[in-house]
Amino acid sequence: MKGYQMARLLAYVTGLVNQELLLQVEYLVAENRILRAHAPVRLRLSNEERSTLAEIGRRLGRKGLEKVALVAKPETILNWFRKLVAQKFDGSKYRSYPGSSEDCCRSGGADCTNGAGQLGLGL
Repeated sequence: MKGYQMARLLAYVTGLVNQELLLQVEYLVAENRILRAHAPVRLRLSNEERSTLAEIGRRLGRKGLEKVALVAKPETILNWFRKLVAQKFDGSKYRSYPGSSEDCCRSGGADCTNGAGQLGLGL
């Protein structure tokens, strides 16, 4: 019988906390709409601000964003996330192309010249 009472008490406390969080979210949404009405038509966001909104927006999903997104359209925010992921996994700055002697010669590498003192591939 004690386990049942404990579970019931836990469910009651969880419900109270959940209700308080829902009220806080409702307040923040209303406050954002009021502030948005007084803000300029178009906000300029930095890359950090875009990435923050994109990461949270991805977790919310399109339907969740439709309810709360005021800075940009939900599709735009999700596009920001796609670009963020593409940047994260783009390895272009770590790529090296074989046979490229420009980097080798700038760094003064020993394999830039062949025995005759001419530029070579270092083979």
